[in-house]
Amino acid sequence: MRLRLLVTATAAALAATGLTLPAAGAAGAAPALRGDFNGDRYQDLAVGVPDATVAGKAQAGYVNVVWGGPGGLGSKGSTTISQNSPGVSGGAEAYDRFGAAVESADTDGDGYADLVVSAPGEDIAAGTTDSEGMISVVRGAPGGFAGGFSVAKGAGAFSAIGEQLAVADFDADGDLDLALGVAGDENGSLAWRPGPLTTTTADTTSRIAGLGMGGRVRDLATGDFDGDGVDNLAVTWRALENSAIDVYTWDAADKPLKSWSTPDFGQSLAAADLDRDGVDDLAVGLLSANPDSEDGRSKWCADLNGGTVLMLHGAEGAGLGGDFDCVTQSSPGVPGNAEADDDFGYSLAAGDTDADGYPELAVGVDSEAIGGAKNAGMVVVLEGTADGPVSGGYGYHQGSADVPGTVEAGDRFGSAVALGDFGSDARADLVVSAPQENAGAGGVWSFPHALAPNSRALSPAGLNLTGAAKYGSVLAR
Repeated sequence: MRLRLLVTATAAALAATGLTLPAAGAAGAAPALRGDFNGDRYQDLAVGVPDATVAGKAQAGYVNVVWGGPGGLGSKGSTTISQNSPGVSGGAEAYDRFGAAVESADTDGDGYADLVVSAPGEDIAAGTTDSEGMISVVRGAPGGFAGGFSVAKGAGAFSAIGEQLAVADFDADGDLDLALGVAGDENGSLAWRPGPLTTTTADTTSRIAGLGMGGRVRDLATGDFDGDGVDNLAVTWRALENSAIDVYTWDAADKPLKSWSTPDFGQSLAAADLDRDGVDDLAVGLLSANPDSEDGRSKWCADLNGGTVLMLHGAEGAGLGGDFDCVTQSSPGVPGNAEADDDFGYSLAAGDTDADGYPELAVGVDSEAIGGAKNAGMVVVLEGTADGPVSGGYGYHQGSADVPGTVEAGDRFGSAVALGDFGSDARADLVVSAPQENAGAGGVWSFPHALAPNSRALSPAGLNLTGAAKYGSVLAR
């Protein structure tokens, strides 16, 4: 669930900045297809490249949108949006890191998905280096994009808002809201910006919870974990001496209240109805025990060796905290072997790759050693079942048959994963990134229907991108 815009630009104006846009289809009044920015009824992939150089400005950052099409990703080219693009808020400046977090959402209900993009290094006042941060919407439109505007700005020095984003209608008022992480100078926090996300509403944020000394949000996810028809907000965070996975629910007065919590934490989150019981479940990747626990043990899973994915099953009226499953590379049928520091679960994504009604779970294992190549990385796809994706599956790395590339130490294949229907055939396709590929230029691999034989590699060079660095470190969900 997701977000809106103002300034428009013609295709000619966009082309003058180096943006290449395919012809669009008619969107009409139909609801926006998830991630369909140009209205052609194919989901597109937004890749945040916050470390990219723009117009000579190091780490100014941009977002590269790879267009979906009949052959999946890569058949219709891509376009790039930076803060130097027509109508986009701000200007490209060194260390803004535009694209550090990216979400897609139809913010204004016009049938086109919009980009919601953070620039946590943005300095609000000219000539300062306070890194308050800013979050913008770039509006989807026929032919591509049509300008943007700011929807949230950091209120204090070094707040660096927006390293993590989530968009949903949390307060059930019909408008999409924005949840975000705030770094802060010493103490991080979780905040939200109520909708509607327009130019006529205040771009200030409200704190949901402080996270303590050194506290930082690791990931956010949205889902209806109690079956009441309204999305909840899940957050995993860690501070110097504490951590938690929390779920927030908005009350009748539009106030966020913590409805569930556990002291463990994870690197990644994914929400989906994994067991198809009508209520969303929460997957937690690379589960770890609370740093202040006396015995160093997880509340949920006994075996944390090499990385663990915890699946918390939602229940109507009850939410999370009842049934759960723990999956590692030692679980039956899961590819690979559980070894220390593999980071099984570093990234997560859920989607139905075979159209059987049960979502698969893509699990990034970015530190997996392949042969003698340390931190080469791999991805594991856990197959969906009536009990959820709790065992069995298949895996790929750059040494697998039909997968382009070569196994190399330090590539970190699996650092980010996504599942989306980029070919518009009712089956999710797998996307896997290796941001350290090619000496840090990065790359993204597309697996139509999550099958290796038709996979292709998307590199900055192949997409004619300039200034790219760590391409694929951020994938929109």
